[in-house]
Amino acid sequence: MPLALSLLDLAFIRPGGTAAESLAHSVDLAKAAESAGYGRVWYAEHHAMPTIASSAPAVVIAHVAAHTRTIRLGAGGVMLPHHSPLVVAEQFGTLAELHPGRIDLGLGRAPGGDRGVYAALRRAPEDSDRFPEDVRELQGLLAGDPRLDGLVATPGAGTRVPLYVLGSSLFGAQLAAQLGLPYAFASHFAPQALEQAVALYRGTYQPSEQHPEPFVIAGVNVIASEDGDEARAELAAARRYRVRALLKRGPATREHSDDEIEAFLTTPQGQGIAAMMSKAAVGTPDEVRVGLEAFAEEARADELITVHPSLDPAARIRSVRLAGDALR
Repeated sequence: MPLALSLLDLAFIRPGGTAAESLAHSVDLAKAAESAGYGRVWYAEHHAMPTIASSAPAVVIAHVAAHTRTIRLGAGGVMLPHHSPLVVAEQFGTLAELHPGRIDLGLGRAPGGDRGVYAALRRAPEDSDRFPEDVRELQGLLAGDPRLDGLVATPGAGTRVPLYVLGSSLFGAQLAAQLGLPYAFASHFAPQALEQAVALYRGTYQPSEQHPEPFVIAGVNVIASEDGDEARAELAAARRYRVRALLKRGPATREHSDDEIEAFLTTPQGQGIAAMMSKAAVGTPDEVRVGLEAFAEEARADELITVHPSLDPAARIRSVRLAGDALR
């Protein structure tokens, strides 16, 4: 049976580009994933980040769903501490009514922003402490279970939008196991606890009616090209871009050269940043297939959610297509 592949679209706004261009590219990327046999595309909630256009995942999902036919679409994820469970249930219940059988809802506990973002959202970092209770409340609202005050989510009630717990630590693994929900690990940028978290999740999993068996999705970076050297050069460029963004502290910070970035990557701090993208399958389609199969075995994953970090939009679409075709 072919390895299940999905796509995490970071809705990247390229240097000199616009959010409108990024969102138009997201439609093209989802169409490419659909034709290449991917199971789903997810969008992550980020706020006040000038290089990411997915601050409103439900809106992006609605737009992409209207321009695709069969592929599942969802959030990977909604940062639940930023919202009330009722609002999320209504938003994704609406999506499920508009596009039956195509909507997923991944839930994250990470803040997805700094204290300034929390203040602008009229929330507080302490709201993360309610994450387990909020997940249970959201689950009940989507199932149609009325709250103690009789409130019912409309739309939302009875849609039973599939829930996924996202994480990069043992907390999410433990919660997903307790609730009998699928678990998605963010190994595409935080791989350190992957093995331990998956072992904890699988070892303590409590079967639920919807999910009698545990289900693991693991994130991995992918750059596929007919020319393997070109793919590896694209990964190096994407890594330099990420490091350059992390080093930049305001408009007064000068731009670092490629040589300076490469030198920084040899330092202990630079090696730590480079490790963020260490889980990657890069090269020709055959090399990518071998890499993805090996990573799936390492991660004990039922599905891989791929991130294609090439800076060029056309290269991302090419990578999505080549990787999908290689694994079909």
